[in-house]
Amino acid sequence: MTHGLKVFHPLRECCNQNKQGVTSIVIGIVDYGMGNLFSVSKALERLGADYYISAEEEELLRADALILPGVGAFRDAMERLPASTVKKFAASGKPLLGICLGMQLLFESSDENGLTEGLGLLPGHVRRFPGSTKDGETYKVPHMGWNRLTFVKPSPLLEKLEEDYVYFVHSYFVNAKQSDVMLAKADYHEQVSAIVGKDNIYGMQFHPEKSSRLGMALLGNFLKMAEERKAIR
Repeated sequence: MTHGLKVFHPLRECCNQNKQGVTSIVIGIVDYGMGNLFSVSKALERLGADYYISAEEEELLRADALILPGVGAFRDAMERLPASTVKKFAASGKPLLGICLGMQLLFESSDENGLTEGLGLLPGHVRRFPGSTKDGETYKVPHMGWNRLTFVKPSPLLEKLEEDYVYFVHSYFVNAKQSDVMLAKADYHEQVSAIVGKDNIYGMQFHPEKSSRLGMALLGNFLKMAEERKAIR
């Protein structure tokens, strides 16, 4: 790693021991000023994963897997995000996970605060919940609280998991063009692409780090995918 980069080793620092039976991997968390870095890093610590937080391209590209968190507005995020770095990492074939706004940034564009281009790593467009149904019934925006996932397509990310509730906070949602990128959905007066994935690119619209057992299991599967990929490199 780059000189001076702080890598956190939860198991080694807390328990004075190395992880057993798994490949040693390090997760990079993208710091661009709009991510919930604390809750994501704490979730990785609970899983015993080594990680670091950085905004530097050289450091982020060295990670075995990358997490792109995000809270706030799409346009602001794209202005701050090191987009070329994220695209380079995606092209490496190593696992990339976008969380909440970070998932939305993986797609082609968003209507938030005017049409804005995204990373274009997955096909689809982000639009706002209209706040009313076709029958004229109004509903609350943002979509906030616990909602049940329905699995749509098998994926290593969902391996050995059962459908359950996860925690959402969002006013915009992905209208995926191609059903093959949707791995799980939720219903909130619209069909919400809750988990998406294609090749090595994954996203979760909800907050897995705040979603109890299922959320942590999903993050655990993401780490397992990173371990398996590193083992065959």
